[in-house]
Amino acid sequence: MIHIRGKIPITITTGFWIFAAIIGFLASQSIIGTLIWMGIIFVSVLFHELGHALMALLFGQKPRIELVAMGGVTFHHAENLPFWKQFIIVLNGPLFGFLLFVGATILLQLPMVHPEGLMKEILTRVQLVNLFWTVLNLLPILPLDGGQLMRIPLEAFFGVKGFRAALMISMILAFAVSLTAFLYQQLFIGAILFLFAFQSFDTWKKSRVFSHLDQDQSIKDTLKKGELALQAGDRNTAKTAFEAVRTRTQKGMNFLMATQYLALIEYELGNFSQVYELLAPIQDHISIDALCFLHRAAFAQGDFSLVDKLSGVSFQQMPTADTALRNAYATAALKKTASTLGWLNAALSQGLQDLPSILNDKHFDPIRDDVQFQNFINKIRSA
Repeated sequence: MIHIRGKIPITITTGFWIFAAIIGFLASQSIIGTLIWMGIIFVSVLFHELGHALMALLFGQKPRIELVAMGGVTFHHAENLPFWKQFIIVLNGPLFGFLLFVGATILLQLPMVHPEGLMKEILTRVQLVNLFWTVLNLLPILPLDGGQLMRIPLEAFFGVKGFRAALMISMILAFAVSLTAFLYQQLFIGAILFLFAFQSFDTWKKSRVFSHLDQDQSIKDTLKKGELALQAGDRNTAKTAFEAVRTRTQKGMNFLMATQYLALIEYELGNFSQVYELLAPIQDHISIDALCFLHRAAFAQGDFSLVDKLSGVSFQQMPTADTALRNAYATAALKKTASTLGWLNAALSQGLQDLPSILNDKHFDPIRDDVQFQNFINKIRSA
């Protein structure tokens, strides 16, 4: 990994060079050709990202550039800028790429460029690469610049609805272009665009819980204050901040995040009833870790249907004997004998001790007379 310091810090990852080398070798089938292509890709991607970064710098931001496996990323605090400034920063990337295309085109007309020379070959590739990438990058598909240029005005005028509309347009167009690329045997481009289509669809699904207050900077700051306090071990300050976010929002991503942080605090304190009250109403929109907290809290509250519902994801995240046994108790209460026996076997595989005594627990009373359960008990006792 290479780090270049300056007004605009630049990081070049190993993945970038590997990815550029693969493209170069596939395009040239030679070592020299691969090195030339790596240079062209490096200059083209860096020039594009500098377009974003220089404009962000002009607007008082502190941008930094990372060249990664799939291209480049320019980081800056876009949420602190008006929409029109965000739009110009995004637009400046493709503009710089187009300027590189224009520059290569002009140089190709100079008499010093030999018609059959290496310089002409390099400039021609620079010309074609930057024209192709500029056109492709301006397609209204997220996360491409064209998708951002579509999203920014839609979000500026219509808020969350505009953001969701941008995601829907991006998903449909990316899928259509992906299919077209596959039909013309452009498998790499087709695969990338298909991935973009899936990402847009996944974000669109999650965006259903977005609220206009998710863009409120003061709420974001309060949430951040709570996160920092939690990291520092100051639970009281963190709890106050997260409760303030919940009170102000009532819904949306910030509400969900604050609720999950509160649930984490209550979980660490062993207050499972509070964890259950916080997470059960939003169970379809929380993280896997939070689902594990809810799984434990639901058992404590006797909500065995919810325990059963979350049994698979909880055991996948925490494959312990305790998790499996908890699932066995819940499914027994629901009279799901086959599932109970499956979870008991899972608990055994995770090192559960003294199973004969555990089988006498009252949790298994609902299925105690079941033939399958009796056979299982006899098998364990005779082992």
